[in-house]
This record gives sequence, structure tokens and C-alpha cells, in this order.
Amino acid sequence: MKKTGKPVLDALSGRKPERVPLWLMRQAGRYLPEYRALRAQADNFLDLCLHPAWAAEITMQPLRRFHMDAAILFADILLVPYAMGQELAFKEAVGPILNPIAHEGDFAKLGWDVAKLGPVFETLERVKTELPDDAALLGFAGGLWTVACYMIEGQGKDGFSKAVAMAKNDRNFLNLLLEKLESATIEYLGRQIEAGAEALYLFDSWAGLLDEALFNELVIAPTKRLVTALKLEYPEIPVIGFPRGAGPENCRRFLLDTGVDALAIDSSIPLFFAREELQKIKPLQGNLDPALVVAGGSAMIRGATEVLDQLAAGPVPHIFSLGHGILPETPPENVAALVSFVRSWTAA
Repeated sequence: MKKTGKPVLDALSGRKPERVPLWLMRQAGRYLPEYRALRAQADNFLDLCLHPAWAAEITMQPLRRFHMDAAILFADILLVPYAMGQELAFKEAVGPILNPIAHEGDFAKLGWDVAKLGPVFETLERVKTELPDDAALLGFAGGLWTVACYMIEGQGKDGFSKAVAMAKNDRNFLNLLLEKLESATIEYLGRQIEAGAEALYLFDSWAGLLDEALFNELVIAPTKRLVTALKLEYPEIPVIGFPRGAGPENCRRFLLDTGVDALAIDSSIPLFFAREELQKIKPLQGNLDPALVVAGGSAMIRGATEVLDQLAAGPVPHIFSLGHGILPETPPENVAALVSFVRSWTAA
């Protein structure tokens, strides 16, 4: 198959690109002074996400500064429950706050109004017109389990105890919620593709909370249904899955069973296992520890060298990225140094 000229898309389709593709989770965000300047103009984070001119500008900022190989839509995974009618606010130093979905009376109030997400699709259309020829445009959504965690708990919380308890004790209610989320997420991602997204990213950030059996039922099975539905309508659009914290064996089963085109791995996945067990199945993305980019210097370069020597040196495509998002305290000059190093790296 002919190469696209976009290294990320070539890698996702199994064609090894001429250079190691590079983009970083949360590459647009608080570590950048230009982001902070724009954020100061918005009343709140939700307004920022739903203002197409601002969101498009933020999406493009890391490409202008670092020439990343992909732009990822600036938005939030909780825009889906927002469009379902769940009240959503973002509080400084706290994060997202939602009215918890705790019983069937709460569930009955949920609907789905995709028109509320029109600004998101306009953002993608704006970015598409500005994108460099060699950069891919990524859309995204939260994994169904992860979004359900926030909807049930009402905020981000270590352990998401209410959601985990519901997964173990009240599966009928949880299944109803996941079913409603599934249909909404499929439409949301389809509309992102129609607005210009060239690949999709599924963030299941709290997959690691589940044991093996629940992981099968609440992460693998819903992801497979999402991917299957999207591939029926948009077979040419690759999907990257990110089951953060899932562990090596669950990651292997996720990659084998969900139908994703590539797997993003977090920093806990051993590089040897990634190379010998995961990369033999499909392309990988990851997995430099974001803390090393905060530190910078020789520690960052050593870490990047290990990732590249293990995962980028072989015949299977690898997209260089972090094991999670860039931390807010990261110096931008460290990101610039990392990008420069990856660009200059060649296999030994």
C-alpha cells in the first residue's frame, strides 16, 4: 500500500515510515505559556473546549512550536456525558464535577443531544485547514468504562470506589449506562471523522482498576463493539487503544481481542515484553515516563534511547510518545530537546 506522507498514519497502517513518528499525550496544555495566555481569556475550561477558535488554536500550538507528527483535538472525554444532559463543571485545582448518576431515576434523565457538540466538530474543521501536510489529525473519546467512572462518582477520585462497587454488585444498572454511552460515543466519533479526523484515540484511563474478569467485560468487550461499529462505517480510519494501568497480560488480550489498529502503552509496561509480545501483534505507541521529561537532561535522553532502541529499531512500526500525558510542570525546552533527539535518532 502506498505511503500517505504522514508518518503517524503510515505507522498505524503497518507501513514503517521514513522517520520515527512523534506526538505526545497532552501536548497542548498548561506547560505551554501560549496555552496559559489563551486559557486566561476563558471563563472556565468547558467554555475553552466549546469555543472553536480557541480550541483550534490550542490544538495547533504544539505543532507550531515543536512540529509534532500529529495534532490531537483539544477537548475533554466528559463532553459526551455533557451532551447526554449530565451537569458538568470544571473547578480549578479540583477538576471535573458532575451530578452523580447513582440510580435508575438519574439514568432516566439522560438523553443525547449531539448538537451540543457542534463546536467540537467545527474545531476539527478549522484545524484541518491549518494542518501541515505531514501531520495527522487525531480525534478521540474516553473508553466507556472510564467515562462511566466519572458519571457514577461525580468527580475524579482515586480508586473510583462507587463505580468499582457498581461493577461488582449492580451490573444491570452499569450495563444500561454503558449501552447508552456506547451509542453516543459511536455517533460522536463518527461525526469527528466526518469533520476531518484521520485516526481515533480511545482513552480508557481507569482500565487498571479492574481485575481480569471485569477487564474482559467492561473494557475489552465494549471497546470491541465500538471498534466494530466504527470499522463498518469507516473502515479506513485507524483506532488506537489506551487501556492505562491494565498490565502486560491484559494489554496483550486487549490488542488481540478488541480490533484496535495499535496499542498505546503506559510507562509500567516493560519494554522487553512490549517488543517480544505486543509489537509482534500490531504497532505500538509509547511509553516514555512523563516524569523524565520534567527532569530533562541525561535522564530523559537515556529513557528515550531505551524506548527507541527497543521499540523503534525493529521491523514493526512504533510511534514515539509518553506513557501518559505531559505534566503541567514540564519545561517546554525539555520537550523541544526530546523532539530534537527523537528526530535525530537512528537505529544502531
